[in-house]
Amino acid sequence: MNFIGIQSLVSIASHIFFILLTFWSLQAVRIENLIRKQHVRQARVLYLLISIAIGYTVSSFFIEFILTSQNLVFLF
Repeated sequence: MNFIGIQSLVSIASHIFFILLTFWSLQAVRIENLIRKQHVRQARVLYLLISIAIGYTVSSFFIEFILTSQNLVFLF
């Protein structure tokens, strides 16, 4: 049971880290020309949702890659 708790904690930390990293890196993209005036809140929500989608996907990839590489030991 302890291993499952640690794995869950690492997964949550990884997801949050990659979501924040994605949000930070998306701020370098200048999309002000694509956003209509008076729609600032919608643009912020869009940034947040894009950050969550990309960050979660990247985090899941790295977690799956690490778990799969650990299982390669059983091949030999």
